[in-house]
Amino acid sequence: MKTKKSLITYKSLFISDVHLGTKGCQADKLLEFFKFSRSENLYLVGDMIDVWAMQKTFYWPQQHNDVIQKILRKARHGTKVFYIIGNHDEIFRKFIPMHFGDINIVNRVIHETPLGKKYLVVHGDAWDGVMKYAKWLSKLGSIAYELLLKLNIVINFFRKLRGKNYWSLAKFLKYKVKNAVKYIGEYEKTVSDYAKRKKFDGIICGHIHHAEDQNFNGVNYLNCGDWVESCTALAEKYDGTFEIIYWDKVRNNFVAEDQEKEKEISKSDKIDELKKAS
Repeated sequence: MKTKKSLITYKSLFISDVHLGTKGCQADKLLEFFKFSRSENLYLVGDMIDVWAMQKTFYWPQQHNDVIQKILRKARHGTKVFYIIGNHDEIFRKFIPMHFGDINIVNRVIHETPLGKKYLVVHGDAWDGVMKYAKWLSKLGSIAYELLLKLNIVINFFRKLRGKNYWSLAKFLKYKVKNAVKYIGEYEKTVSDYAKRKKFDGIICGHIHHAEDQNFNGVNYLNCGDWVESCTALAEKYDGTFEIIYWDKVRNNFVAEDQEKEKEISKSDKIDELKKAS
């Protein structure tokens, strides 16, 4: 990870499953991440906006609007931005390919690294057996997931009062329930098998809210994770290699340094005002 003037700089950044329009979305942390990161390319790998949830209950606070504005600003200032459609925002699929400002909206895209390796970038819902064959069950699961996230808000309210960090109940259950662990493993293999058949060096996806960097039978499987449970991003370095950024683990360093700088600026401004007054 490169840091200069409190900034993380990468060749490309990949984020997925932000779920704007839901109370579980951690838009405040994503705005922090955008503030302290720069990249030549930005890939939004599906489920950025949760249309499913918004069709039931409209929820759109200012922070969610700020995320959209921040992305549009990045695109205007030269960052190449791709918005890949997911299942929760699938309503936009009927309009692709299209442009929203300087953002390219697509179903999938091929990313080539500086090493010449080709990666398929796609949300990944097409390989979800539940999504493919029982969409109603997937939507039922989405409702149950939303209930877990609402419970999580209550849990973390009391954790915050006790000075404890954010904790995800949904993530905890995902790793404890045997069938969930099995589902993740099968999904990763299925997606990787597809990439191998299509002769890609790797595949970059989201969908299952589980950040991962694995090799399956010669194919590099990369998952961006999410900004609901784990606040993770996938980053491509300038040498063509990848790493997963766990924002919760590193954010305090950047936020603390930024706050110190703000204090210094404020102190300097006050000194200048006193000098002018005298």
